[in-house]
Amino acid sequence: MCSYKNNILRLALGVVLGLSQGISQAADYVDVLDLPAKPSALAVRSPLLDVTNAGQRLVAVGQRGHILYSDDCGRQWQQASVPVSSDLSAVYFASPQQGWAVGNDGVILHSSDAGVTWNKQLDGRQIGALLVRHYAALASAEPANEQWPLLLADGQRLVEEGADKPLLDVWFADDKVGYVVGVFNLILRTEDGGQSWTPFQDRTDNPQNFHLNAIASTGDALYIAGEQGLLLKWDDSAQRFNAVPTPYQGSFFGVLGKPGEVVVYGLRGNALRSTDGGSSWTPFDTGLQVSVTAAAIDAQGHYRLFTQAGHMLADQRDNTQLHLMPQQNPSPVAGATLAVDGSLVVVGTRGARALLKE
Repeated sequence: MCSYKNNILRLALGVVLGLSQGISQAADYVDVLDLPAKPSALAVRSPLLDVTNAGQRLVAVGQRGHILYSDDCGRQWQQASVPVSSDLSAVYFASPQQGWAVGNDGVILHSSDAGVTWNKQLDGRQIGALLVRHYAALASAEPANEQWPLLLADGQRLVEEGADKPLLDVWFADDKVGYVVGVFNLILRTEDGGQSWTPFQDRTDNPQNFHLNAIASTGDALYIAGEQGLLLKWDDSAQRFNAVPTPYQGSFFGVLGKPGEVVVYGLRGNALRSTDGGSSWTPFDTGLQVSVTAAAIDAQGHYRLFTQAGHMLADQRDNTQLHLMPQQNPSPVAGATLAVDGSLVVVGTRGARALLKE
């Protein structure tokens, strides 16, 4: 009998302790949008999703709010001060000092000191209300326009869903004008360096609300790449992103190029090049069925494409065949850029690494 009572007491005590621990954990919970990223000596080896240039400096972003910067072409890295712990997906610098990073929970971060410190400009708790205010005003001004109630309803849905609104890429024309893009046709534009943002969902030819995966300029044109063959190009006269037909209907993960030329890449080793503004396309022969997840232009002006399995492919400009380049210890690549010494720096599941110049 005593043993039975002891077991009951232990069970009751366990329940009380479990409840008190749960209450304590609930009381200690801090939203990742309010929790600064923790300094970690292992951050450089943790998953990173994008890397870019800030003048001669490199800046990389990744999981748990990690932002790193390097002043020796990617050999050594330091961790930046970041006010959030949300996973970050993309980073872009409009000048050596002014940069922006975006990621999960609709977070938009800004740095004015070349990536050493960052502040939060916007997050997913505010984006839904931003859309509601914007499209409610347009619906009131133009009651006969049927698209405003639909976009207003999208904003109300975002309010109800909370902060979970992943932003996938960011691009700025200068220190003032820029865009962020994300899931389900989420796109915002700023004209004051991120102090305020304007919804741009009504300025895209994307009626099915496909994800907007990447935004980039080729020097003379601005493109957005997305799901199911979606490619959009900015039309300055119409002030909107118009659809550009492509021969591939799978998802594109990235876009890059140079004046007069654009390359898009994505699922199952697919990559396409156009030299006439998207009127016609020539497929690259990658020889792979693995998704192309990152790309850069090397010091010789050749395209380098990287895959989720760690392959590196090079365009030799002689034909549409991409050449598989040998490398030591390949690992999945999520972002790539050219350092000032001519070497390529890539980031991915194993953090950051500099590839030797050839």
